[in-house]
Amino acid sequence: MKIKKIAFSIFFIASFIFSACGGAPSVKEVPAEEASREEYVAPAEEAVAEAPSTDYSAEAESLGQTAEGSAPSSTNSNQPQNKSDDEPTDMFFEDYGTNPIIDTEDDHLSTFALDVDTGSYTLMRNYLKDGNLPPADSVRVEEYINYFEQGYPAPPSHQAFAISLDGAPSPFTQTERYEMMRVGIQGYEMDDSDRKDVSLTFVIDVSGSMDIDNRLGLVKRSLEMLVEQLGRDDSVSIVVYGTDARVLLDPTRGSKTGEILSAIYSLRPEGSTNAEAGIKLGYKMAMRAYNADGINRVILCSDGVANVGNVEADAILREVRGYVDEGITLATFGFGMDNYNDTLMEQFADNGNGFYAYVDDVGEAKRLFVDDLTGTLQTIALDAKVQVDFNPEVVSHYRLVGYENRDVADEDFRDNSVDAGEIGAGHSVTALYEVKLYRGAYGRVATVHMRWEDPDTHQVIEIEKEIYADEFERDFDDADPYFQRSVIVAEYAEILGESFWAEDSDLDDVYDEARRLEDYFRREDAMEEFVDLVKEAKRGWW
Repeated sequence: MKIKKIAFSIFFIASFIFSACGGAPSVKEVPAEEASREEYVAPAEEAVAEAPSTDYSAEAESLGQTAEGSAPSSTNSNQPQNKSDDEPTDMFFEDYGTNPIIDTEDDHLSTFALDVDTGSYTLMRNYLKDGNLPPADSVRVEEYINYFEQGYPAPPSHQAFAISLDGAPSPFTQTERYEMMRVGIQGYEMDDSDRKDVSLTFVIDVSGSMDIDNRLGLVKRSLEMLVEQLGRDDSVSIVVYGTDARVLLDPTRGSKTGEILSAIYSLRPEGSTNAEAGIKLGYKMAMRAYNADGINRVILCSDGVANVGNVEADAILREVRGYVDEGITLATFGFGMDNYNDTLMEQFADNGNGFYAYVDDVGEAKRLFVDDLTGTLQTIALDAKVQVDFNPEVVSHYRLVGYENRDVADEDFRDNSVDAGEIGAGHSVTALYEVKLYRGAYGRVATVHMRWEDPDTHQVIEIEKEIYADEFERDFDDADPYFQRSVIVAEYAEILGESFWAEDSDLDDVYDEARRLEDYFRREDAMEEFVDLVKEAKRGWW
């Protein structure tokens, strides 16, 4: 841990010097060995952490793209692991930083876009299966938390969403009593038979890189599962791209399963990777197959690499953004290790009003395309965002755990033109806050507002709920088991992501807490797997 502390000290000193020279706004410099949560507080002008912007057009290489078709080596020198001989190379991730602790006297509002992505969690799982720890930059804490069921109650009849709030002390804070507060959003469930007809356009990367690790084979199996769940009035189109893009299957009714599957089975790796051409043609095909009364979605299956045509990310993203107003959403599904671009796949989904998942095995494909098909296909909220209004008389400090790249300016919460997140039927979204309450304080801790646009009526709806100090459990072990799991999973993610706030935490403690809780979730495979993943991560940690 001494090496980690020295590294953090160097990082914060460097940040301070950079700020003094006219760089980004700085936070209070605190030596890592001495810093406590209360000392490291963002001043007023930084009270809401901005997600760092990336100049994609000027620096395509930051997403692992080069015009010559080669990808620069990706190194993460701060990984505390013993690397195996087969550690993935040329993996590209974006470091979004870590949210600071905020003083409520400076800013009592916290605003962010909701996010149902899970790709970061399944990427971690794949790394560990291969005997490696995931790079710190690959960790997005909210995607670890949102991978798991949360046990929230369903919304009341005729209401799309319900807000659930609870809290309890954190078992992982060492020196001061910090509470964890869970903000839960639950969307209404919908039977598969009740969902709208869908017009799906599969855009499939068949370049040579998709032949690695049988990733194209997993694409075929995944899409086969999806197609077998479609109704007779759904439709499927297929566009493939290698060096060039072409239509493999014209719009075909879902009742013609054999014809659709034959096209999928015929996929073969070929050529270079012209992602721009594939996405352009995919959206043109989606417009051709457009169903005005149904769901229109492009499904991109790729490793996120582009080395032919226009490889600059911003140019490709412009193609995605241009079709959002047409009502065509984009879901991105990542495949493969080695030469994989997580950043671009996530950016595609964010810009395309969709979501991002990483498919590491057949089990994950089944979860997405069979068990949760309606949630995968049917969107029930557009531009969904949350604003938490903390009571400065009860809460002295707070920190949003994760969502660093989903920040929304406080004043934009009720600006309906500001892009936010999309939520599918039956999906839940969870955010955790670390909060410091004044000693002996009572009364309202926070009011949580949720705002979204109904995709059918385009009506903007807002709901709210309050939580009071006496609703917080006195002991962590007495809290709702789903709450406990979220806190444990978040701490695990923060350790893997080398968060400043988790530098004194230990995977042994996370493992012990997970094992204790495992009995409650003994019928849930995801919990048993999580315990095994923590155990595996311990083996690779210093």
